[in-house]
Amino acid sequence: MTTLDLEKQKQAKEYARIKRRLWLVETAYSLAYTLAWLAFGWAIGLRQWLIGFTSNDWLLVPAFVVIFSGISTLVDLPLEYYTGFILPHRFDQSNQTLKDWIIDQLKGLAISLPLGLLLIELLYLALRVTGPLWWLWAAGGLLVFQVVLANLAPVLIMPLFNKFVPLGDEHAELADRLMKLAEKANTRVKGVYKFDVSRRTKAANAALTGIGSTRRIILGDTLINEFTPDEIETVLAHELGHHVNKDIPFLMAFGTFVTALGLYLASLALNWAVGYFGFTSVADVAAFPALTLIISLYGLLTMPLQNGFSRWRERLADGYSLQVTGKKEDFASAFTRLANQNLGEIEPEKWVVFLFYTHPPLGERIEMAKQWK
Repeated sequence: MTTLDLEKQKQAKEYARIKRRLWLVETAYSLAYTLAWLAFGWAIGLRQWLIGFTSNDWLLVPAFVVIFSGISTLVDLPLEYYTGFILPHRFDQSNQTLKDWIIDQLKGLAISLPLGLLLIELLYLALRVTGPLWWLWAAGGLLVFQVVLANLAPVLIMPLFNKFVPLGDEHAELADRLMKLAEKANTRVKGVYKFDVSRRTKAANAALTGIGSTRRIILGDTLINEFTPDEIETVLAHELGHHVNKDIPFLMAFGTFVTALGLYLASLALNWAVGYFGFTSVADVAAFPALTLIISLYGLLTMPLQNGFSRWRERLADGYSLQVTGKKEDFASAFTRLANQNLGEIEPEKWVVFLFYTHPPLGERIEMAKQWK
């Protein structure tokens, strides 16, 4: 049974506290930056300047968004560098070199920029041609995009960041055990794969990724190297619990409802913003900062609700893991080891859990295992 490292718990509390403060600074900056574009008329000014080059909406929209988002990204870059590179190294959680961190940022930009611009182009198409129901079309489009991305990410996007290889003969027994666990959960998976998470971090991780023919079990090499096979089995059983409990469609349905409601409220607020700030219509690209601000505020207000929903489903997955494996000591040991290795807080303040946690606190999960009958 793994014991809790009290010294690491002190580090975990400090690490979490700093990350929360940085999140607050970044959120405040993002809101202030977006509001400034509206308050000082920069959005209308940029639109007018761009119209001097083109009045084609298909060119005007991406040009405006790239400039608006690009300036924000450049201003935010020092904070992003500190949060994503300096801080993890300070707490001995990162193995990544500066060169690799920069390459990851460029890869992420190369993927997110075209996908993001495609979605925004489609959003503004809906704003132009579907009238007051643009929010409904947008919500449906996001659902389709989410399903397609979940299916393609394991084979097209994730391999760009990590190397995935089937578990070899050295871990054949573990792979066989996990495949049998998947069969017991009536989950068809392509195989069990190891990925080189240690290139970036010391943290351990595992997941069940993909949908249909792309579904596979992936285990970080840090998990394989540091955890016992029984502990790994309980971690993977938790991931399979999401499949058994139909969490993927359940969470997609809940997320679509929350998104649709947010877009509907955004449509009402955007109508007000058009009159207040002097935009030509809801499809005016100069109103993009207003739409961004409205959706961001909605996301902040609903974050506790969405996180609470997620914690409920995570508890159910924990229960499935304990039930199907019957290894409550190994479950408790695995999550204690995660607390030590990933610098996870065992007992965060309740308000922190309410606002930020998508999973139950590790201490609660460990205690649940110890009390399981």
